Amino acid sequence: MMLKSLTMTLLLAGMTCPARAERELWQDFTKPPHDYWTKPVTDRFSLLKDDLASGKIPLDRSSEKAFVMSLLDVLKVPASSQMLVFSATSLQLSLISTRNPRALFFTDDLYVGWMPGGKVEIVSIDPALGGIYYIFDIPRREGAALNVERSNRCMNCHGAADSGWVPGLVISSVIPGPNSGSLISYRQEILGHGVPMSERMGGWLVTGAGTWKKHRGNVTGELYAGKLTTTPVAFGETFDLNRYPAATSDLLAHVLHEHQAGFITTALEAGYRSRAALHEGSGVIPAGRVAELDAAAEALVRYMLFTDETALPPGGVAGDPAFRKDFAVTRLADPAGRSLRDLELKTHLLKYRCSYMIYSPAFTGLVPEMKTRVFQRLAAALRPDQRDELSRSLPGAEKQAIREILTATLPGWK
Repeated sequence: MMLKSLTMTLLLAGMTCPARAERELWQDFTKPPHDYWTKPVTDRFSLLKDDLASGKIPLDRSSEKAFVMSLLDVLKVPASSQMLVFSATSLQLSLISTRNPRALFFTDDLYVGWMPGGKVEIVSIDPALGGIYYIFDIPRREGAALNVERSNRCMNCHGAADSGWVPGLVISSVIPGPNSGSLISYRQEILGHGVPMSERMGGWLVTGAGTWKKHRGNVTGELYAGKLTTTPVAFGETFDLNRYPAATSDLLAHVLHEHQAGFITTALEAGYRSRAALHEGSGVIPAGRVAELDAAAEALVRYMLFTDETALPPGGVAGDPAFRKDFAVTRLADPAGRSLRDLELKTHLLKYRCSYMIYSPAFTGLVPEMKTRVFQRLAAALRPDQRDELSRSLPGAEKQAIREILTATLPGWK
């Protein structure tokens, strides 16, 4: 059995994740060697925020919606990635309801949240530190200052047990009551593509699911005498859809978002453990920490290869055409035209089951001591002529294709 604190490994092995009630030493991101609040950040939004605040990068201030759409355009975050959530499970909970859902937009390294009448929330993934959180008002008049604040209030959830005590992502699945407060919670403190589809999306609006209804989305509930009754929420009937950048909350966006959140959390754990070990050993991994880092690398490769991926709904996922097109914009292909961003969507997410998040800052920012471990374990798992527990579901031809794609597209892979 792997180390108990390797929470994602326990989840992906099909076990119930233990409650993460106490922070371990390596998780204290406020202190050396992490120095979360004082170390210079290099995430994509932080590098742009001063130019946005000064107006050097102009944004459309003619309306809330226009502002958000122009911001998404500048940040290269597709509006088609929009997901709508109506449970009161974020910082601006007093504004969120079935009449005013919160929109979330994302790409591999940047997440934007907003609801009409509310502030803009940003989570931008720093290669070393993980999530950097910002919040700001939309300026109501031309020339008004854009005051971008790095938020410490976000850390109440994003730096606590729900994110494994490191600055990661959190996805809630709840049945909201009539006033958007949570009645029942699902998949607490766990996330990623191993979470059963039936436990996901509670409190979220879902489009593009076809006839598949075995998820927790699109309903509110009432509890009476211990019995839960649910009421459907029809998409676009309780709120003005024209106020939002897109007319969807597509199932494919939900599924990809879930996968990415799990990857980022698992990679962050590997990174924080590595940095703490190097700090303890003054630049050298102490002998007593080698097994711990090997286990973290194994957990990341296990996640990367979709070893414990939950099957997609019967009939698969169609995916909104606009979002599928936008998702492919950053596609990196090998000479044969194959890419890790190629979608399968019939029984599983990707055609070549190695996460495209291997190109993202969450992975590229790992220290060499961890990245080497991951590459060695990944190479062993992808040997086409050998059966490996981590790649047990991958045919030899698919493993060979993944190796060739990585060789052609990923710096440092050999």
